[in-house]
Amino acid sequence: MAHSARRRDCPELPDFSLLKRLARDQLIYLLEQLPGKKDLFIEADLMSPLDRIANVSTLKQHEVDKLYKVEHKPVVSTSDQLCFLIRPRIQTVKWICDVANADKAAGKFRRYKIIFTPQKFYACEAVLEEQGIFGDVTTDEWAFNLLPLDDDIISLELPEFFRDNFLAGDQRWVRTAGSALHLLHSLYGPFSKIYGIGRCSKMAYESWREQVEEGEQRTHQAEIGKVFLIDRDVDFVTPLCSQVVYEGLVDDIFRIKCGCVEFGPEVTSSDKSMKVMLNSQDKVFNEIRNEHFSNVFGFLSQKARNLQTAYDKRRGMDIKQMKTFVSEELKGLKQEHRLLSLHIGASESIMKKKTKQDFQELLKTEHSLLEGFEIRECISFIEEHINRQVSMIESLRLLCLLSITENGLLPKDFRSLKAQYLQSYGVDHLLTFANLRQLGLLVEQQPGETLTVMESKVGKLVNDKTAGKLTDAFSSLAKKSNFRALSRKLNLVPKSDEEYDLRVPRDMAYIFSGAYVPLSCKLIEQVLDRDGWTGLEEVTRLLNGHEFAVSGSTGGDSKTKSDAQRIILVMFLGGCTFSEISALRFLGRERGYKFIVVTTAITNSSRLLEALLDNHA
Repeated sequence: MAHSARRRDCPELPDFSLLKRLARDQLIYLLEQLPGKKDLFIEADLMSPLDRIANVSTLKQHEVDKLYKVEHKPVVSTSDQLCFLIRPRIQTVKWICDVANADKAAGKFRRYKIIFTPQKFYACEAVLEEQGIFGDVTTDEWAFNLLPLDDDIISLELPEFFRDNFLAGDQRWVRTAGSALHLLHSLYGPFSKIYGIGRCSKMAYESWREQVEEGEQRTHQAEIGKVFLIDRDVDFVTPLCSQVVYEGLVDDIFRIKCGCVEFGPEVTSSDKSMKVMLNSQDKVFNEIRNEHFSNVFGFLSQKARNLQTAYDKRRGMDIKQMKTFVSEELKGLKQEHRLLSLHIGASESIMKKKTKQDFQELLKTEHSLLEGFEIRECISFIEEHINRQVSMIESLRLLCLLSITENGLLPKDFRSLKAQYLQSYGVDHLLTFANLRQLGLLVEQQPGETLTVMESKVGKLVNDKTAGKLTDAFSSLAKKSNFRALSRKLNLVPKSDEEYDLRVPRDMAYIFSGAYVPLSCKLIEQVLDRDGWTGLEEVTRLLNGHEFAVSGSTGGDSKTKSDAQRIILVMFLGGCTFSEISALRFLGRERGYKFIVVTTAITNSSRLLEALLDNHA
């Protein structure tokens, strides 16, 4: 198998089930604050995370009578007590106000409780006050910051973090990220070293430091040694590339939601869809999740042969042996058989969609863009893609990849491609183009405009007092991707003259068929190797700075300390892809580290771009 462990001395991961227990206990405590039978209204995007923490029977035990989804319609509940479990969104709070005011008008008396998660914002309380029901409702905060999706993946399940923070410049979620880090620190710390890059990472780190200083200091055995914080906008290229590892492909095609995927009838070979949990408990999935897709079928067929051999063992058994076989092995074999047939079905479905001529051409175009070759041919391919209206999101993804890798488009190319895109997919995407420009994802090269010229212009626009604190709008004018220079400095694109054997990967580039080492993971590798940013000054300059490396406290005896030092927590602010997680797992196996990935949400190219669409004008 390509991924047999390289180093046998990898440390054990901490047990994160404690995070689930803490969240469940706190929720139960909050529900019991409203004694008696009550109906619970849950916001749609909280349903999947809640299911992972407390199932319906747990809620029923604590006097929850009926469950409803928040639908912004008049409520049909007859209960005297209504409890709302919601994200802190003004629109939802306004709807709750409408419900309470409608009850008042009808002369109906009820008790209302709002539980905000992960935190309560002042703006929401202001709405309650404005609508005149502040005194009629009780509000609480459920600090459900961290949901373990697997042994080494923890999610904040905040997909809106990306748009709110990087596009709207709304920093309200930074404190949430800081609180999540604080919780991990108090349970599994103290951390010995904290590295980071990106503006948001720096703010999250500072928010966490404030919380540490406010709280009481407890010293216990550290289970996590080092922490690395990284902003999504440090590396946009990686999430914009097509994923080709198995878990990434499953996410791209079937959409993994909260660690769970729904396979349709074409996969289950029946007339029903099936929900499947994808984690390390699924033995078949665990062995293929990080594999390049070209290796998956070989592995699955080998697994099928092994299963058959295990089934065949029962031939020629006497009664006693058969009894042992049925009680000890048969159940496990049947479970494995079921999972195997599901993953074979999923792989066949992926093959149908992804091994068409189009997909090979698409990958070839992406690889050319990453290497900086045959750019005119790539532009022709993208034009054809737009004009054939293959997919709105895919076309946008290719345009962004072209812009970032080329450090902006030539004015004539930009105008032509933009016009073709708007003609194909509608002029209401004009706002989307403005969003992409603001993030530096799709920009036009300015003739003779260097970064310094731009900065001096912006400097003149604002007075001296504020010149040091340029607003996001101004600094985004000066966003340059510098991908080519970074690629050369960090050797992100391996030499293409030698054959790359995907069965025996030699570096993290295998996750993109050997064409590109993800920038985010390369930075993590370099900083860990150098124990800081020393020697990477040129790289950080190209990435617009905001890097930091701080020593934390150390404690505990040297044996466990050295084990903890090899457990590294990487926190992605703005989302991370399954491909990046696979690359970090590979790096960990190579270097004897174990990586824990904490992310605001799992993302991929479609989710990233859908968050920036503004075609609902």
